Amino acid sequence: MLETVSLIIPVFNEEKYMKNFLKSVLEQDYDFSKVEVIFIDGASTDNTKKIIDENLSNKKITYKILNNLKRITPVSLNIGIKEAQKDIIIRLDAHSIYPQNYITKCVYYLNKTGADNVGCIVKTKSEGKIGNAIAEVLSSKFGVGNSKFRTETKSGYVDTVPFGTFRKSLFDKIGYFDEELTRSEDNEFNYRIIKNGGKVYLFTDIEVIYHPRNTITKLIKMGYENGKGIMYTAYKVPGAMKIRHFIPLVFVLGLIIGLLIMLFKIRYINIAFLIVIFLYLLIDGIFTTKSILKNDTSQILCFFIYPIFHISYGIGSMVEIGKIIFLKWRKN
Repeated sequence: MLETVSLIIPVFNEEKYMKNFLKSVLEQDYDFSKVEVIFIDGASTDNTKKIIDENLSNKKITYKILNNLKRITPVSLNIGIKEAQKDIIIRLDAHSIYPQNYITKCVYYLNKTGADNVGCIVKTKSEGKIGNAIAEVLSSKFGVGNSKFRTETKSGYVDTVPFGTFRKSLFDKIGYFDEELTRSEDNEFNYRIIKNGGKVYLFTDIEVIYHPRNTITKLIKMGYENGKGIMYTAYKVPGAMKIRHFIPLVFVLGLIIGLLIMLFKIRYINIAFLIVIFLYLLIDGIFTTKSILKNDTSQILCFFIYPIFHISYGIGSMVEIGKIIFLKWRKN
């Protein structure tokens, strides 16, 4: 017998993506009599809720829209999970398009592997020259490190997966998402799973299409906020973050220290600093060239987007570290 499933979907001003997202949900091959859909809206000011009602009200699918005035993702997730009445929780993201057998595959691998959380590969795709270049950067090992759900091709046990599929009983065992984490709540939750003897499994025989930020301004904001969120999570839950999460911080600190040292005109140190910059630009150029050969000449934009993303992420991390130090000093 098919297990029952609750789809948990946090939303906020998603009208641009909602129709295509809902279409991919309605095309799922899972028995909808076993499924409930729970949207948690962060007080959207556009037509998000209207589009949901227009597309689902006449369908044979049970859905409800709950509210989260705090507009914090883990708060929305916890509201949805506590409201859920089914055996399995599947978190979905409205910026994504899901393959027809997504629910089926998630339930299958949750049972087959015995893992506490399962998820699949995410491929970033966008529109326009800048959007496509951003998508390429966010799919690259040079752009996001060894984030396996973005770059891996082999199934296996990993440290984190996107979105997530869990048994509802798991939350009774290890708790809910940490509502103090405005970013990286999934990394912390997966860390908690593993810390408590559980497993996280990545399957790669299907993939989800994710629509990332499609402007430089939005990318900078995303990188900055991610950098802040990662550092706060690392401070609050030591061990939850991996080495890849700290590389942008090291890169930016290296740039600042290197530029300051160059003012003293110490020959060998200056040469070493310039060599490091050259190597970064060389790697940047290699990955950009691969993108050009794979796609088209517009991917030359990647050469500039890589450092923009890395630097904005690193600055966000620095700002959060400064904030933590200041608050601790003020408290003492």
